[in-house]
Amino acid sequence: MCHDPRPDHAGKILTMMALLRLIGLVLAIELIFYFLLSVYIRSTRREVLEKEWDRRHPDRAGDTAERRDFVRRSMVGFGKTLRARLVGLVLILPVVAIIVIVILVNYY
Repeated sequence: MCHDPRPDHAGKILTMMALLRLIGLVLAIELIFYFLLSVYIRSTRREVLEKEWDRRHPDRAGDTAERRDFVRRSMVGFGKTLRARLVGLVLILPVVAIIVIVILVNYY
């Protein structure tokens, strides 16, 4: 009697479902980290810009309308680059790494 070492169709489906659950859980955790990192990095960038304004304009230091406008304008471009970097680092990279590891371990 010859035993087929390959898993049957049901086994493959269960393996795929486990992988999909893992990716779903990882994505949920990554979204939380994405949000927290976004808030933290924006906050630190805003502080740097506020200090830069105060350094450049010591006579108008403090919370003024001009400073708020300077910070707001400076943050517009930063938001776009930040989003792109965080999506790549926090959302895409870990999922790709998990998929590659699962494929390498299970199929090679």
